[in-house]
Amino acid sequence: MQALFIHGMGRTPLSALPMLARLKSKGLQPSTFGYATAFHDFGTISQRLAGRIAEMADKGNYILIGHSLGGVLLRAALPTLPAGTREPAHVFLLGSPVLPSRLARQLRNNPLFKVVTQDCGQLLASTERMAGIATVARTTSIVGTKGVTGKHSPFGSEANDGVVALSEARASWLTDEVQVPIIHTLLPSSPRVADIILQKLEEDARAAQPVA
Repeated sequence: MQALFIHGMGRTPLSALPMLARLKSKGLQPSTFGYATAFHDFGTISQRLAGRIAEMADKGNYILIGHSLGGVLLRAALPTLPAGTREPAHVFLLGSPVLPSRLARQLRNNPLFKVVTQDCGQLLASTERMAGIATVARTTSIVGTKGVTGKHSPFGSEANDGVVALSEARASWLTDEVQVPIIHTLLPSSPRVADIILQKLEEDARAAQPVA
């Protein structure tokens, strides 16, 4: 089983090294996809990602793991794959918003935010553009809950990972949701997240076995 990791905005593929090492130790073949929001718009990045996914699909079964914006990118890329392309065996979203990001909406007019995030940051803040991102089958949302709450938090009393609120990562089309006491930044490097992925793949394998 191949595993492709797509990092979050402002991060790099290195952010998931511990998790990918854990997956590799259990027999998966991990690889990463990198991008820079300051230099390319959302459509350009998702188109390049679609090409990478198509290459993987030609080689056999695969899973996709997207952290934050990475999850939004993979959801945008999948519907653009050529007809007949092998679908992912499972998709994992790590702290990835499926609704407009509250923080992105608050920061979208900030000059520094606009320079660093460009079109991708504006997409995360847009209700219309986020609503146009595709839903994906067999998707597990792994969400952190260790963010600060209270009157000094932008999320108030709502559970969050410090960047994404729980409600922003929830949707009826998701197959399931797993909450973990981890902050947003550490989700892709967490051994606990790696174990959740491995557990879900074991469950998939058992479900695929014929009934005696």
